[in-house]
Amino acid sequence: MELFDSIRGPESEPLAHRLRPKTLDEWAGNEKIIGPNGMIRSWLKAKQMPSLLFWGPPGVGKTTLALLIAEALHEAFIQLSAVTSGVKDIKEAAEKARGYRSLGRKTVVFFDEIHRLNKGQQDCLLPFVENGTFTLMGATTENPSFEVNAALLSRMRVIRLERLTEGDLMRVLSRALQHELGYSGKIHFAEEAKALVVSQSEGDARRMLTLLESVISLTPGKTEFSESDLKSLLEQLGDRVIPYDKASDHHYQTISAFIKSMRASDPNAAVYYLARMLQGGEDPMFIARRMIIFASEDVGNADPRALLIAVAAKDALETVGLPEARINLAQAAISLALARKDRAIYDAINAAIEEVKNTGAVPVRLGALPDGLKETSFFRPKENTRDKP
Repeated sequence: MELFDSIRGPESEPLAHRLRPKTLDEWAGNEKIIGPNGMIRSWLKAKQMPSLLFWGPPGVGKTTLALLIAEALHEAFIQLSAVTSGVKDIKEAAEKARGYRSLGRKTVVFFDEIHRLNKGQQDCLLPFVENGTFTLMGATTENPSFEVNAALLSRMRVIRLERLTEGDLMRVLSRALQHELGYSGKIHFAEEAKALVVSQSEGDARRMLTLLESVISLTPGKTEFSESDLKSLLEQLGDRVIPYDKASDHHYQTISAFIKSMRASDPNAAVYYLARMLQGGEDPMFIARRMIIFASEDVGNADPRALLIAVAAKDALETVGLPEARINLAQAAISLALARKDRAIYDAINAAIEEVKNTGAVPVRLGALPDGLKETSFFRPKENTRDKP
């Protein structure tokens, strides 16, 4: 494939594709990695690029970065998708790479969504990466420690790309409005309108440019946009979609933030992360189950009502369902956040299980600990744990 296809005109391709950076100097975001003093530039200067795995959220430029590296090194570029490519495609890419190498040219093989490759496909890549048939580059939104096998991961350098900052997105937006492949300075946005577009983009440049294109297409001929114009147009475009995946990093990070907010006795943070999960489409029963666990693990006998409240929220969810049960879940989350905390029950059962593992089936004494464990204290509650919060 050609590294960068020729531009066929403003109507033929999406704005985000037309404005894809053609050099690293046009890059926005992740300056510590890609900027003048970043590791990518150092490798390019040395003309020694290892196999790389770009890990980050959508719209931060993972695919574009692989393209730019290949172009900067004057290497052939073969792009494959883990969704549609199999072992046969990998072997065909290796054959092409050998052909390029016979002509004195190296090859980059890029796998989009590399986390979707199965074990057999990942194993197939190993010998080609190890013997230098090609340089492998992959892009993933998932934690590679969980999704990429250890053998392949050990042969790649993981590059963590963060969401773009508001400043990064503002630079991309201004470039889109001024660039000849964008709107050539013919469309003007008030600063407040720009800020609104940026705030809707969740750190995703592609999402922002798609939103910009959609807004402008709704009002053909309009050249001036105020903040109020934008708000009206955004209403026409529908509800804002929160990035969330019920089986990946968003899922684990958000539920962790939810639990830690309740543990830190912060009801505002707890109800916020509850809302994030509900809006993102999380299974509400999963949330209810985690609150039931929290009620005994983190609150315990400091406030025995916590378990009753958490179970009642689960029952309410089963009885009335969403959206009304969001109120019941919020009540439980706020109550758990405000409750006194005592992990004595959690510590007690874990200590007792460990003791059973270590001592085995010692003779039972009715109504008391077995002989030899008389002085053992598994349950050590905090003082005044039964006080009201």
